[in-house]
Amino acid sequence: MTSTAETPADRLVLEAVGVSLSTLAANARIAIAFSGGVDSSVLLDAAVRVAGASRCVALHVHHGLSAHADAWFAHCEAFARERGVEFAAERVEVSRDAGVSVEAAAREARYRALDAMCRSRGVATLWLAQHADDQAETVLLQLLRGAGLAGLAAMAPEYLPARASATRVRPLLHLMRAQLEQYAGDRALRWIDDESNADTRYARNALRHDVMPALAVHFPGFRDALARTAAHAASAQRLLDALARLDMEGASRDEGRALSRDALLALDDDRALNLMRYWMRTLGFVAASSARLGDALRQLREIGATDDGHALRIDHAGHALRSYRGLVYWEAGDSRDPADETALAARAVSELAWQGEPVWRLPQWRGTFVFAEAAAGDPDAIAGSVLRRGVLSARARSGGERMRTGEAPHAPSRTLKNLFQERGIPAWKRDVPLLYVGDDLLFVPLLGINRAALPEHADGAESCVRIVWREDLLIA
Repeated sequence: MTSTAETPADRLVLEAVGVSLSTLAANARIAIAFSGGVDSSVLLDAAVRVAGASRCVALHVHHGLSAHADAWFAHCEAFARERGVEFAAERVEVSRDAGVSVEAAAREARYRALDAMCRSRGVATLWLAQHADDQAETVLLQLLRGAGLAGLAAMAPEYLPARASATRVRPLLHLMRAQLEQYAGDRALRWIDDESNADTRYARNALRHDVMPALAVHFPGFRDALARTAAHAASAQRLLDALARLDMEGASRDEGRALSRDALLALDDDRALNLMRYWMRTLGFVAASSARLGDALRQLREIGATDDGHALRIDHAGHALRSYRGLVYWEAGDSRDPADETALAARAVSELAWQGEPVWRLPQWRGTFVFAEAAAGDPDAIAGSVLRRGVLSARARSGGERMRTGEAPHAPSRTLKNLFQERGIPAWKRDVPLLYVGDDLLFVPLLGINRAALPEHADGAESCVRIVWREDLLIA
């Protein structure tokens, strides 16, 4: 659906949206991050005019940070309905932890929610309403924070973050705020004015209200200049990323979830730090400071070949850097805690009264238990009656669980931690569901059947099954 442009601002906005739309398949749907402010209101209105309402879905995130949040939600829903656009929203909790910026926490929660809503709707493109003034503010903030090239590159026109389901596209990035406001006025749009945008205690607002107007007087072309700086930084960062990918080829282990310590430490400091930054981005981590990464590399070099990963004291984004059997990896938890004890994510217990089902899907574990038919002579087969002895439950590790892997009836039981270590299973693979029957631990992925939970004498005529745990990527 198209519309005749009537003003310069109208034409510029519609052309910008049309350029982004032209890169998509003819029937591809578009998600628009819709806060209700003037920028996202312009983007949603223009997207409907150019692409048609049926291809658009407006996604709203309710932070609850303002007393007006419910009213904003109602406004956004009404704005979308007026244009015949599907509307979806999600409420999020913003972390108020000490040392964490409310702005940063809200932004992180917002993007997580937007990506989840895109994934649930099968939408692969998320449009964001940032513009040239936002880009200039971002570059200035990063300069003042002493950011590296990745920070100075600021916001890319198009970007697929690690582990995200939707590509983020910014159709309006080369347009100025004044042009969007002119479009909104010409179209008589109604939008929300977030009172927090006037609070100059926030760094971005201070730049917007106190610094940018002065720059506009003395350096009228500063937005274009800062945009060029961001483009140069992005170009240089792409070269560094290409170098990091080469280094990853020799250092990556376990599909990128770990690095070879020897391969990492064989690099000079600049190259090793570049590899660590790139690796952490592929894992979906927020950027770490140069000081923290430098400290991590220093500690790894000092530890050397002792393999004493417990000596590392590097915490970042809720994870601790570990070194184990020649590998470097991140484990959930705090570096002051013993490695791999209770650092696993808590999950609700799932239960099943087994009646011969061939599979038991566990979405919260991103995998499935498969109960396959097996011959009685299969060493890993168990009688079906064992599974019917009580309710099956899938539980997270709490620490201290024991099992017996040997078939000898009087063989000693051992802790799961010791068994994992003995078999060289790295910590990031140990976050698996433990399968219980009643109160007895029956099966542990990667370790097998707990022989202590089986009857001493099995009925040879009874049908048997073999339990297999398959992660989502392995399920057809």
